[in-house]
This record gives sequence, C-alpha cells and structure tokens, in this order.
Amino acid sequence: MSDLRIEPATLEDLPLLADLLADLFAHEPDFHPDQAKQMRGLELILEQPSRGRIFVLRNNLRIIGMINLLFTISTAEGGFVIVLEDLVVHADHRGQGHGGRLLNHAIAFAKEKQFLRITLLTHREEGRLVEFYRKHGFFESEMVTMRLLLTSGSGAAK
Repeated sequence: MSDLRIEPATLEDLPLLADLLADLFAHEPDFHPDQAKQMRGLELILEQPSRGRIFVLRNNLRIIGMINLLFTISTAEGGFVIVLEDLVVHADHRGQGHGGRLLNHAIAFAKEKQFLRITLLTHREEGRLVEFYRKHGFFESEMVTMRLLLTSGSGAAK
C-alpha cells in the first residue's frame, strides 16, 4: 500500500481513465459507455486546468482509481464551486478504502483552493453509495436533478 500515490492525471492516462469510466457507466442506468465520448470529455478537462481536475490513485504498475472534479461558479454561494462528476475505483481494488482516499484528497484540494461547495449526483437506490458520501460529510439536497440532452454534430460547446 505504501507505493500508492494520488496525483493529477495526464494525457497519457486517457485510455486507462476511459476504461474506468466504461466500468462505471456500465452500472449506471442514466449513462452508457462510449470510449470516444469519454476520451473527448477527459481530454477537454486535462487540456484546460481551469475547467477542472482529474486525480488518479496509482501504484507503480497501474491506475487504481480516479476522481473527476469540474469547476463552476455558484450565484447562490457567490463564488467557485466543484461538481464531483466521477469517482471510480478499479473492480479489483474496491472495498479497500481507495474511494475514500480519493474523496478525502478532493475535499482537501477544494478547501486548499477555497472552493465553497462540492456537489455530486449518486443513485438513491444505491444505499451503500449514499452512505459512503454521508460518511464524508455530504448530505441530501432538496433539489431535484433534471436533464435536457442536447445533441449536435460537434458534441462540444465552443
């Protein structure tokens, strides 16, 4: 365990990060794995650090897990906030505290950079996930998640 470290992801990590997301999205009813989309989304974040950060937990052999933080501004909070978009640990390494380690790193990063809030979405029916986030200080909001999917030829906002 001592060879594990959390560090910013790099462009060279893209294929491994996309693989982790494929596993995550295969278990989420709202999303579907699409390697090209995941690679492009990850690349957009890594290309512009002002958009967010992706941190990876790795050892000398592989990436164990990742957490993806997106930055935005909240008028309610009057400043910068984070949307925790993805947190995933490789299936072979789950149940060993790695997700908590990544989440604690993200929380420390947010505090250090003086972000005002972290928001995330998780499935209500996944009690263990809800409880995991509660253990780390998150609470359920009265807000309801709603989406409007927009499709375009380019797939990206300019």
